[in-house]
Amino acid sequence: MKTSNVFVLILVLLYIDGSTEWPTHTVCKEDNLEIHYKSCDPQQDFAFSIDRCSDVTTHTFNIRAAMVLRHSIKELYVKVDLIINGKTVLSYSEALCEPGHSKLIFCGKKKGEHLYYEGPVTLGIKEIPQGDYTVSAKLTNEDHVTVACADFTVKNYLDYY
Repeated sequence: MKTSNVFVLILVLLYIDGSTEWPTHTVCKEDNLEIHYKSCDPQQDFAFSIDRCSDVTTHTFNIRAAMVLRHSIKELYVKVDLIINGKTVLSYSEALCEPGHSKLIFCGKKKGEHLYYEGPVTLGIKEIPQGDYTVSAKLTNEDHVTVACADFTVKNYLDYY
């Protein structure tokens, strides 16, 4: 009887370890705009939401994001790719936290601390591109270790005119 219990436990642990894909989360879904995200970090998911889907079109909107840090943040870099039909058509990268130059309030947070942000975000673009596409965002620290990673799927059929 004990052997069968150990065997079942091993199978359960192998299944849990083998299923490293996180669920797809809905950020917002309205008539002409849908945004979903999925963590692309096999070791950690995170929480992300916006107040209203329609606010995304206003250039600045409120978000909430939360996670537990698996790595400290002395330096933090972001890389964002716009992917259409499986091809990267635009890339953007920026240093968010550097020694003596921090753009974010959570620069300097340590491993194990909770990271929570609630407040406004400005996209830096006047309109969200129309169509179906993916925005891949990856945050890495000074050791080039992934702090957070997500693929956002956007379906935008809003008429801006």
